[in-house]
Amino acid sequence: QLQLVESGGGSVQPGGSLRLSCAAPGFRLDDYHIGWFRQAPGKERGGVSCISETDGRTYYLDSVKGRFTISRDNAKNTVYLQMNSLKPEDTAVYYCAAVTSCSALSIGVPFGAWGQGTQVFVSS
Repeated sequence: QLQLVESGGGSVQPGGSLRLSCAAPGFRLDDYHIGWFRQAPGKERGGVSCISETDGRTYYLDSVKGRFTISRDNAKNTVYLQMNSLKPEDTAVYYCAAVTSCSALSIGVPFGAWGQGTQVFVSS
């Protein structure tokens, strides 16, 4: 079963940066649209960004536009989420997943098994 592995989280001050990585042992990530999701304490998990399998189209949640950048490195079979200008409201566990679709306007439904996620904590 497809299961992705997240890493790169940590604790930073507001305005700081982190780069999250998403790997897929045994699978080729460039065969899938890949999305990043996050779940803050007491809230439902929601989509943050995705990158298309085909033409590299990307989607961003309005609240992260201009601060987060999703990218692929097919040679390393890794998808990244570069997060700059972090805010306390970005605090959450971040997950990556294959998704059914990805366009500039929306992120599709995730499928496969969820990984453990990676914790991002933004606080002064």
